[in-house]
Amino acid sequence: MIEFQHVSKRYQEKIVLDNFDAKIKKGEFFVLVGPSGSGKTTTLKMINRLIEPTEGTISLHGKDLTSYHLKELRLSIGYVLQQIALFPNLTVAENIELIPEMKRWKKEERRKRAIELLKKVNLAPEEYLQRKPSELSGGEQQRIGILRAIAAQPDVILMDEPFSALDPISRNQLQELIKELHHELKSTIVFVTHDMNEAMRLGERICVMKEGKVVQLDTPEQIRKHPADAFVAQFFQQEQADLMHLPLSEWFDSSVLYPTVTNQTTQKTDFVATLAQVIQALDKVDQLEIIQDGKSLGYLDNALLLSHLSLVLEREDM
Repeated sequence: MIEFQHVSKRYQEKIVLDNFDAKIKKGEFFVLVGPSGSGKTTTLKMINRLIEPTEGTISLHGKDLTSYHLKELRLSIGYVLQQIALFPNLTVAENIELIPEMKRWKKEERRKRAIELLKKVNLAPEEYLQRKPSELSGGEQQRIGILRAIAAQPDVILMDEPFSALDPISRNQLQELIKELHHELKSTIVFVTHDMNEAMRLGERICVMKEGKVVQLDTPEQIRKHPADAFVAQFFQQEQADLMHLPLSEWFDSSVLYPTVTNQTTQKTDFVATLAQVIQALDKVDQLEIIQDGKSLGYLDNALLLSHLSLVLEREDM
């Protein structure tokens, strides 16, 4: 589908990408992960020729990228940015319909597609079609950004750290959304992140990068079990440690909680308390009452916490 062969990028003496080789399969969710300055965004931008390589070749469908008409190439590739980048003067409908309009879809086809897509992300078309981006939350804006990218049914979707600026709850929701859309649409997704946990959660294969080079390219399971070197192992371990600082709402849906008290000693804690704080609190009491916006969502004890977390981690290992 997409193949990089000995691709390098230099800016004068600075090497940003160094002899990069990779094959991205058709329909694959492929993740580029690494610290800042590792070359992952440069790699992504080469696919739609926002950046040209200094050396090497990149092909799409077996055809050199430079042989495609640039406008047609970019219209055939969806692109989602961290900055969201909706056009503020256009309505939600006009933003979603932008690429189909440029591809000369009929007006009724464009509107039908916009309505269909809004329903997929649980945004009521009658409420959202005529809104402007300024009337939306950050999570809603990024949903529209994703819909704009997929509206014309592209074979390839590029996503450059699309969720990193969002709050944890919105980020979690949109990660689930993009997994569902990928399963449904079968598009090839190339996704950039600096978050190893996000990479492990989303990617079918992960390319770990450092200083412009590929350190390891493999499945999440193989990277977890057999890290290529100390850098990969440390990078992964740090992300796992960071999981302890995620809010409880990242791990639990309120419907999972006990509806009533089942143990004797209880203590109240907020739904945004971190997992580490919850574990520490449960060391002192039998049960926690989980509060959100002053309302009780239910109760949590050690047995429920452990059983639920084991199911979540097992599901993400699959």
